[in-house]
Amino acid sequence: MPSHDFRAPRLFVDATLAPEARVALDRDQSNYLGNVLRLGAGDPILAFNGRDGEWQAAIDGRKRPDSLVILRQTRPQDGLIDLAYVFAPLKHARLDYMVQKAVEMGASVLQPVMTRFTQASRVNSDRMRANVIEAAEQCGILSLAAVAEPLALERYIGQRAAQRLLVFCDEAADSDDPIAALQGAREAAHGIDVLIGPEGGFAEEERALLLRQPHILRLALGPRILRADTAAVAALALVQAALGDWGGQIPLAHR
Repeated sequence: MPSHDFRAPRLFVDATLAPEARVALDRDQSNYLGNVLRLGAGDPILAFNGRDGEWQAAIDGRKRPDSLVILRQTRPQDGLIDLAYVFAPLKHARLDYMVQKAVEMGASVLQPVMTRFTQASRVNSDRMRANVIEAAEQCGILSLAAVAEPLALERYIGQRAAQRLLVFCDEAADSDDPIAALQGAREAAHGIDVLIGPEGGFAEEERALLLRQPHILRLALGPRILRADTAAVAALALVQAALGDWGGQIPLAHR
């Protein structure tokens, strides 16, 4: 059974949560609670901030919701495994979807990388963070994934920690058993980076650069070509099942 209440509305607040604390709501939050959810003074809600766990709160305000009164903790704060999702950005709605699904799948860091065939030339980091929060609110998630600023692929490769396992999802790799391949890398995983490229694929010089990296696992995602947002879900599911918190492994320390 789920360990949290799916029926109660949840709200992310960037404030310290403690018994009897009062948290002011911004205009968007007030509008969401009062006009979208039709909630008013005294109605219960769950609040979280990514640091202090989840808390039951009551809405306060005379004409419209303007604050929350924090009552009691419902769940303690948890952590995320050290799993970075590294991806070539997509455009608009498909990027929103990709970010939300990566959060649901337990990624702790979202790192956009720019490649030769990347579809989107700009990344709206604020919009990505908003999608992280929305996914966490809707899915009972307590810990928020960090959103990193975009990097060129070469710069990302140059500054990443060499001891981390790089799971390179490559359509040109042999389509062998991906679960077995990941399980074989279990002892070498000191943090995991899962890399999904653009739908145009990696340029040959980019692929050659990646394949020269230490602690790299070149992984095929089955016999069919997947869209990048679908590949994100498939790759993260495989990694979580073999190395992460789906398969009963001890979670890697959050960096």
